[in-house]
Amino acid sequence: MSQARLEILRRVREALRDVPAAETAEGVAVPRDYRRADPTPREERIAHFVERVAEYRAIVRRVGADGLADAIASACAARGVRTLVAAADVPSSWIPPGVSALRDDLLTNEQLNGADGVLTGCALGIAQTGTIVLDGGAAQGRRALSLLPDYHLCVVREDQVVGIVPEAVAALAGSAGLPDRPQTWISGPSATSDIELNRVEGVHGPRTLEVLVVAG
Repeated sequence: MSQARLEILRRVREALRDVPAAETAEGVAVPRDYRRADPTPREERIAHFVERVAEYRAIVRRVGADGLADAIASACAARGVRTLVAAADVPSSWIPPGVSALRDDLLTNEQLNGADGVLTGCALGIAQTGTIVLDGGAAQGRRALSLLPDYHLCVVREDQVVGIVPEAVAALAGSAGLPDRPQTWISGPSATSDIELNRVEGVHGPRTLEVLVVAG
């Protein structure tokens, strides 16, 4: 370990050998000529997002705004969900009949882990990567809500889907770094692989991610 550390430091020193002593990081311009906006038409962008989300082994469906409540009810019924964790501002119309909503008022970890699932909105989705971002904003709640339950049902409006990552970073700039507003970037169900590349799901978060992409 010590030898590896020395080698890394040697390479760093070698890379910095021709840097003037008076030069600072702030004085060096960083190129920003990468693509910052995606000109892809809206429908193609949404279709790309859906395709990428599915590639991550998530369940994803497109629904109309007037069919959202039925789609949530159908998703819960298919999994036998009886208790759903939900932030205080998740619309009551999203909670299906016969399902008990555990509104978060500092629910304990045991309560979160014992629920059948969690229902949230999101901050935005990224078509390029099939990623959903939560930032603790509207209909999302605190970060623990989406990490402890084994099933995450997430509602994404079509107008929340951006094309590429730089667009997402720019859109999230308003919430980045705010107190108690950590961001969670979700690309499919939680999963990891051991040294033999055996995939294990549900290690660091929900084993099952289901996404409803709502028109409008």
